[in-house]
Amino acid sequence: MVEETNHDLVTLLSERFGEKIKGVNEPYGLLTFETTKDVIIDVLRFLKEDANAAFNYLTDLTAVHYPEKAAIAVVYHLYNMVGKIRIRVKVFLHENHPDIPTATVLWNGANWMERETYDLFGVKFEGHPDLRRILNMDELNVHPMLKQYPLEDPNRVDKKDEYFGR
Repeated sequence: MVEETNHDLVTLLSERFGEKIKGVNEPYGLLTFETTKDVIIDVLRFLKEDANAAFNYLTDLTAVHYPEKAAIAVVYHLYNMVGKIRIRVKVFLHENHPDIPTATVLWNGANWMERETYDLFGVKFEGHPDLRRILNMDELNVHPMLKQYPLEDPNRVDKKDEYFGR
């Protein structure tokens, strides 16, 4: 049933957006696809408002840093509450220019999720009504979830091997 529904959704999206829908796969039955930032709001609006899709709930919005690709993926998780179907949408941005339109025009709940994604990854959501840090202090001039930062402080003396006889 999930495979049939996913196939129908891919067909529906491909008919509407053509080559802008790519990278389609189904890890663990979760339909996942990529699109581009120039059509992301149109794709999300279509998924929300089309009667055959009806993904009316934005479950999550976050990002993933891929330093080996010099990219940041903005990831949207949507849920169709009637059909009990989930979907994942990804948009890859260059890490030096992580700008994408805001989803707050479709879901008010995107507000804080976008602020968190901005705070932790540096993604700038164009048109956001109040894009500012939500977790870290305003003076912090880094985005801590980017993988360019070490996991631990290299200056910690309690981690040095010579203190443990190694």
